[in-house]
Amino acid sequence: MPRISKAVLAATGVLVATALAGPGATAAQASPPGHAAGHGADAGASAQVWITTPDGKQRLADAGTAAVTTTPSSAPTVVVDPSRTYQTMAGFGASITDSSASVLSGLAPKARDAAMRSLFDSRTGDGLNYLRQPIGASDFTDGPAYTYDDLPAGRTDYGLAHFSIAHDKKQILPLLRQAERINPGIKIVATPWSPPAWMKTGGSLEGGRLIDDARVYRAYAAYLVKFVQAYRAEGVDIDTLTVQNEPQNRNPKGYPGTDMPSWQEAKVIEQLGPLLKKAKLKTEILAFDHNWSEHPDDTVGAPADEAADTDAYPQQLLGSSAARYVSGTAYHCYYGDPSAMTALHDRFPTKDIYFTECSGSQSSVPENTFSDTLKWHTRNLVIGATRNWAKTVVNWNIALDPEGGPHAGGCTGCTGVLTVAEDGTVTRNAEYYTLGSLSRFVAQGAVRIASTSFGTTGWNGQVEDVAFRNPDGSTVLVAHNESDDPQTFAIREGDRYLTYTLPGGALADFVWKSGRTSGTGGKAVDPAGWTATTSTAGTAADAVDDDASTRFSSGAAQAPGQYLQVDLGGKRQADRVVFDTGSSTGDYPRGWTASVSTDGTHWTDVVTDAAGTGQFTTVELPHRQVRYVRMTLTASAGSWWSVADVRAYTDAR
Repeated sequence: MPRISKAVLAATGVLVATALAGPGATAAQASPPGHAAGHGADAGASAQVWITTPDGKQRLADAGTAAVTTTPSSAPTVVVDPSRTYQTMAGFGASITDSSASVLSGLAPKARDAAMRSLFDSRTGDGLNYLRQPIGASDFTDGPAYTYDDLPAGRTDYGLAHFSIAHDKKQILPLLRQAERINPGIKIVATPWSPPAWMKTGGSLEGGRLIDDARVYRAYAAYLVKFVQAYRAEGVDIDTLTVQNEPQNRNPKGYPGTDMPSWQEAKVIEQLGPLLKKAKLKTEILAFDHNWSEHPDDTVGAPADEAADTDAYPQQLLGSSAARYVSGTAYHCYYGDPSAMTALHDRFPTKDIYFTECSGSQSSVPENTFSDTLKWHTRNLVIGATRNWAKTVVNWNIALDPEGGPHAGGCTGCTGVLTVAEDGTVTRNAEYYTLGSLSRFVAQGAVRIASTSFGTTGWNGQVEDVAFRNPDGSTVLVAHNESDDPQTFAIREGDRYLTYTLPGGALADFVWKSGRTSGTGGKAVDPAGWTATTSTAGTAADAVDDDASTRFSSGAAQAPGQYLQVDLGGKRQADRVVFDTGSSTGDYPRGWTASVSTDGTHWTDVVTDAAGTGQFTTVELPHRQVRYVRMTLTASAGSWWSVADVRAYTDAR
């Protein structure tokens, strides 16, 4: 990994947490996805709740059940809608780096087994199920840098006669096999920090590029294939490969790294794709494996042939002929915003998005580290990454020593999921709980489903959330209170409501079995391409941007004649349209009418002189084809009129 941006350093980090055998360990043993929904109540009667608080007093603690009723809540209400689905989740985890393997292997066998079970056991631990494995040395290596085909200067090995993974057989592979015995569902993505030095300009693992030679591109692709085959022979399957870790980090400080412009990565992939197929390997290829946006330090001094890659590296690759071999793109957290992943998905919707690296870091005030990490990782990874199409959330080191090592160059304040002290004490850091908020409850194969979210990765003080539907039919909502004060909010799925007060800064998991859902409004109409206009000074587009953290507001007290008009982009069957005020629950229309049109010229009144009563104002349009829906106010009120989200539903099957 490269330098961490100042914003991340200020907001991330980890405080040594409860020892595995120490106080609070029992409270952290949440049920796995297969058991969570039925833990507290019968289907439809209640939801099970788990809480993690920034003071560390509750760490994935079983908070009992919350009643589910059919009575609407007066609290700001998040709407969960299983009729709208997004990415299928592949898993959650971290990396058994060389350094992680070193500190875990140094434990006594019983302590090591306990640590591994706490990480990978889906019944008594976190149930982590997605690992990112370095191919050769990274910045977290306990010893000299290495690859699997190192030669004296001046020598080459295009046939890879000297290839060997002997280094990994001592510590890394035994731990990987143990992890897979504990959790057979584990998937692995593997990533190189550098090709062998003889393949590179400068002849060093630190910096430089691949030599622009057809023999080198083929040899490097073959090197990656041999790695997959060698690991498979050792009982460890590699599900996914990336070609280069952080290819725009051109000047690694003291550790392996490679400047690989997109045109060179494309050349490697053009060789790698056919070689994997020829070897009858099902390993998929991911592109990029770097930050949401290019770090300014990487932009400065970029060679001319990399100018087009600036903040567009994945776009360059997915627009090339190599894209036919690429299944998706991998991202890191060290610069930019998770929304970059949605922007890429919108342009290349058939390509998957993976999130593959983010390290915690000690805060400038050490006692704040647990709280800072819990909040930042929850906003940006647990919720931010998954709401922006990531199929995985993978942290960096799975275990480190108390000094954040051993490591070579790179980050000097990084922390692992676990901290392993010299005396054998193993502690769980904040990342253990943020990852666990996903891995314990969201099963592999779960699908993210729609949920309105009032919070943002920029920390606006509102509740932020993300929702999933598990293969067993249970629903999981992960919520974070972005305020330092307690906040009461509600969850609605169909005609059922749950109201809950979250402690300040808390992370919570709500799990329930979905039962009767009459009153859901039917199947959601896709809001893509909708537009809106208004008679007020408000920004009408914010009502139809499919983002409840933004809102249209009239900008003035409610008055008769103010209107908001929504264009569905074409004639649609919309049996009902819901105007949702979002978290500004007092800004509902005190009196209103609704009209519809198919052409924007001829209008039919469908509701006259109605009174609003709360967050949701519903216009019933049974069996009607419409394009335009206009709501017009008929009463005065001192409050503004706000609409955070407009949704349309159809009863058609």
